[in-house]
Amino acid sequence: MQSEKAMLRNESAIQLTPSVTDHDHVQVPNDAPLTLLLYGDYECPYTRKSLPAVHALQQRLADQLRFVFRNFPLLTIHPHALRAAEAAEAAGAQGQFWVMHQELFRHQRELSDTSLHEYPQALGLDTTRFAQDMATHAHLDRVRADVESGIASGVESTPTFFINGRRYLGSYELEALQAALKVEFERAER
Repeated sequence: MQSEKAMLRNESAIQLTPSVTDHDHVQVPNDAPLTLLLYGDYECPYTRKSLPAVHALQQRLADQLRFVFRNFPLLTIHPHALRAAEAAEAAGAQGQFWVMHQELFRHQRELSDTSLHEYPQALGLDTTRFAQDMATHAHLDRVRADVESGIASGVESTPTFFINGRRYLGSYELEALQAALKVEFERAER
């Protein structure tokens, strides 16, 4: 089996396109030396399974790690993923992306349009604005931009991680991700 260092080194040619911008959903700090970016799908069980490791890394690394999420709904196998991504973006337009992000993964098996319209009220969002955004697909272009950036970055499935702009192909288990982040941190320190 390939080491985490080897996987990171072999994937260094696959770069994130575009790099992280103000357009992205970022959990601060912005000046962290490490950035972990996840292309995910709200209906993907593997994306959901990767999140406990991400949360543990955020706690362990604190201000050393910036986390970024980009939408990559797999339309051919997850029929509700696109609408769920739109719902996350509609909540984001009200400053509540991360709250809805957590809610969608918490209720991953309940992503029908009916369910998606129940979550905003429970989260204290402006339900009229949310419903209007969903009805008009107001944030579909943003989701599409994420998908296009994923395709340009070589993403084919979810979850797909990038560490400081380099594709990471190792396991999404906590220890493997932490080892890869350590390698990248040491590289950045040189």
